[in-house]
Amino acid sequence: MSYTTPLGAQAAAPAFLRLTGHPVRWQLLGELARSDRQVRELTALVGERQSLTSYHLGQLRAGGLVTMRRSSADGRDTYCSLNLAAYRERLAESGAALHPGLRLVPAELAPPSDGPGGPQAQAPVRVLFLCTGNSARSQMAEAILARLGGPRVEAASAGSHPKDLDPSAVRVMGERGMDISGARPKHLSEFANRRFDYVISLCDRVREVCPDFPGPPAMVHWSIPDPAAEAAANQDSYPAFVRTADELNTRIQFLLYAIEYSQTSSERS
Repeated sequence: MSYTTPLGAQAAAPAFLRLTGHPVRWQLLGELARSDRQVRELTALVGERQSLTSYHLGQLRAGGLVTMRRSSADGRDTYCSLNLAAYRERLAESGAALHPGLRLVPAELAPPSDGPGGPQAQAPVRVLFLCTGNSARSQMAEAILARLGGPRVEAASAGSHPKDLDPSAVRVMGERGMDISGARPKHLSEFANRRFDYVISLCDRVREVCPDFPGPPAMVHWSIPDPAAEAAANQDSYPAFVRTADELNTRIQFLLYAIEYSQTSSERS
């Protein structure tokens, strides 16, 4: 059976390619692939007027590739995030639109291994997650990374103002087979002299007070709303914890792809 393309199907590139192919939008996507950013930061990074930067961000947002939300630290600022899962799906669809053989399939993450030449041939990658209370988001992220990354990573978490572990965080992680009931909230000063490969802030407030760490590590920001904050407006805030766990799981999977690529590249060199 031969593969045929309907007449007119090749008249225009898929909308995804037209959307992402603009030089400014491609640069914005590259910056957001590394870290969530404020609009004013992106304006400086791409070297364009804020009005033009906002226009291109609006195009990416309309295309479902970028989300924007008000900062919880300063409501005048807006954080932009790249929807990596949507980007991957659209990229796969664009390849298949040209030829079925070009449909992209995400590579499976290599399972943690202690064997010769496996990830344990290198020192584990050290990752520190930060949020304000170290009571929910950062504890959940630490547990998810430890589960998915295995011995290839060392995960830790801390907060700028530690408080008791949130029962909803314990519940949502328990339903995913991860018991964090014995986790201890820690102040970020406990890690001030430790070296990390990645320091990832999960809330906008702690990003503003994050100290310098030796190394220096890659500083990454994931602007994730505090799920406990929904309790003020909604008696049942648990669905927010489920959404937070889902988002952390997706982001951490992509982080592990970056870690695996970095380790493979260093082995080649």
